[in-house]
Amino acid sequence: MALYNAITKSIPLPDGRVITIETGKLAKQADGSVVVRLGDAMLLATVVSQPSQREGIDFLPLSVDYQEKFGSAGKIPGSFMRREGRLSDYEVLISRLVDRVLRPLFPKDYHYEVQVLITLISADQTVLPDALAALAASAALACSDIPFNGPISEVRVARVDGKFIINPLRADQERADIDLIVGASETAVMMVEGEMNEVQEHEMLEAIRVAHEAIKEQCRVQREFTTELDKTEKRTYPKYDEDPALQVRIHEAVYAKAMDVTRLGNANKAVRKEGFGAIKKEVMEMLHSEHAELNKAMASRYYGKAEKKAIRDVMLQDRVRLDGRQLDEIRPIWSEVNYLPGAHGSALFTRGETQALTTVTLGTKRDEQIVDGAMHEGYSKFLLHYNFPPFSTGEAKPMRGTGRREVGHGNLALRSLKKVMPPDEENPYTIRIVSDILESNGSSSMATVCAGSLALMDAGLNVRKAVAGIAMGLIGEPSTGAFAVLSDILGDEDHLGDMDFKITGTVDGITACQMDIKIAGLSYDILTQAMEQAKRGRLHILGEMAKTLDRPAADLKPHAPRSTKILIDKEYIGAIIGPGGKVIQQLQKDTGAMINIEEIDDKGHVTIFATSGTAMNEALMRIRNIAATPEVGETYLGKVRSIQAYGAFVEFMPGKDGLLHVSEISYDRIDNPDSVLTVGQEIPVKLLDVDKKTGKFRLSAKALLPKPEGFVERPERPERPPREGGDRDRGPREGGDRDRGPRREGGSNGRY
Repeated sequence: MALYNAITKSIPLPDGRVITIETGKLAKQADGSVVVRLGDAMLLATVVSQPSQREGIDFLPLSVDYQEKFGSAGKIPGSFMRREGRLSDYEVLISRLVDRVLRPLFPKDYHYEVQVLITLISADQTVLPDALAALAASAALACSDIPFNGPISEVRVARVDGKFIINPLRADQERADIDLIVGASETAVMMVEGEMNEVQEHEMLEAIRVAHEAIKEQCRVQREFTTELDKTEKRTYPKYDEDPALQVRIHEAVYAKAMDVTRLGNANKAVRKEGFGAIKKEVMEMLHSEHAELNKAMASRYYGKAEKKAIRDVMLQDRVRLDGRQLDEIRPIWSEVNYLPGAHGSALFTRGETQALTTVTLGTKRDEQIVDGAMHEGYSKFLLHYNFPPFSTGEAKPMRGTGRREVGHGNLALRSLKKVMPPDEENPYTIRIVSDILESNGSSSMATVCAGSLALMDAGLNVRKAVAGIAMGLIGEPSTGAFAVLSDILGDEDHLGDMDFKITGTVDGITACQMDIKIAGLSYDILTQAMEQAKRGRLHILGEMAKTLDRPAADLKPHAPRSTKILIDKEYIGAIIGPGGKVIQQLQKDTGAMINIEEIDDKGHVTIFATSGTAMNEALMRIRNIAATPEVGETYLGKVRSIQAYGAFVEFMPGKDGLLHVSEISYDRIDNPDSVLTVGQEIPVKLLDVDKKTGKFRLSAKALLPKPEGFVERPERPERPPREGGDRDRGPREGGDRDRGPRREGGSNGRY
């Protein structure tokens, strides 16, 4: 008899597969827990919210962690400790995807710590579990009494062979030209992230529509859970203390003055900050004089609301922005390449008050990153790292390593640029891009894309096209339907606005996007306008970048590693490596080149890296000599390796010895080969023959010498013709085989 009461719901997918959600069986002490399953993939999601609030907290302390257990896929971690440790970058990215959809839907005044944990407890190598993580988290919230204005869900939508697929199999994803994860509620799209192969704006919008229809069904099923578990009434908690009269008083004191500062349209962030700061100081001093026991936190909150509304109203009414730009105007851009002479490629990109310094480093096969995860393993040869030091915003903060924001921004830039990289067969390098943000006021991730594209071209890599990125914003007023789409948003506009939409691409289409929407009910018409406005901005930025560099440099930097790749027959791989690696180690020592050999599709792929063309050509020539196929009739300069009574063994190609018979040394009669040859002596030889059965080589030195006068070549003995009637068939004698009878005891000779 089961000691639990489990409830299970099913969600059919268009391709016939079924997602199941179960609650009541696992982790019952959590406020909410579910197991989501698709195929053999199972995710356990739990959610817990502390019943008390920490003092001084005026925000939602929400943490979302997604982790894949190695045991779920039957693997042991490859780390030294052999256990799961800190989240990998991949797990951080999935955690961010879930966080970005959940966070806006908690009540604004709910400041109790919330922890969401999503764990892959069973893996299916055909199923991509990241697309199920947000569904699991939202379902756990739906099964709890935690206040949450959901449900929500996320799905992956991929276009394969012209058709859209919801939560595709891993094999389908690899063939997709659109790969998006879309997060939404029943009524509104809230988050989009993914990559594309230079698609058009209307194609991306259609993918979002398809995904949203699937999400609506998943949200409906979650509502059924809430009803059956009687969780429609959420827990109560103390609300903000409100003072409507104080709010009106502050609004009247702030609104008009904040509008005046906004209309000044100063492009300098520090000047704007000073102007708004002066208003706040004046208002707070006035309030202190009027209220002996002023609630500072409440007054500050009311001030922020009044200032925000004033700025937004100026943008909607005057169609002018904080820094004086038009809605679709891009800030001034300047860029420079080859700024760092020691780097293999570098670029400096500045747009307004945002600046990125980016380097490209070319490495070898040995520099590839090892990927060791429950669902992903292998090697990565294209890396992009994004750094956001505190001085970029004029702040002094402790440096505590790479944060989740840096991982997310770097991944977006990497997705954007990888679509134009040369294929692996044309690119032998491991490539690392590092973007250091030196100034930040709006969309440093898009500056990273632009600087990274320029740095790749400066390095001389044969990228197909330049890539640029732009961040779009939105100011909307649902009550009136008024809205303003903003191109190239400032940091303040990101904070005040209703949308942060980053989109990257080439002149021919979109390569990646990341969108967060903070308001419900964003129409597809507004989204269409935003995308078309983003396209115009992207093309403008690409034009500005082309003024600095419009194509890849003609050659690599002088100090960058040179590389070449050749294919050899796989039977020569051992000859190049040599016993215990002796041959390849000597090659690398003699030439200074780095040599890497892989067997792929029954061929040896040899990649040579060197810091100079001379070293590379020397290594290439020696490898070709080892892997070359000897040709009968060709002449070689050989070296005598050993001498025998019947001739000498001569190495005529690296790793290839042939017999120089005593009769093939000279036209003169030679009784002892060591009378005319010495070990180590170099001697020209001609390859006469290769034995088809044994592969042995027959050499001749005599064939390269002038024939003496009067020398008569001994005629070859002609083959004896067969007798008439063909070969003699002896056949058995009459009576069959001869029966010799028994041998004598003790053997044939009579001995024991």
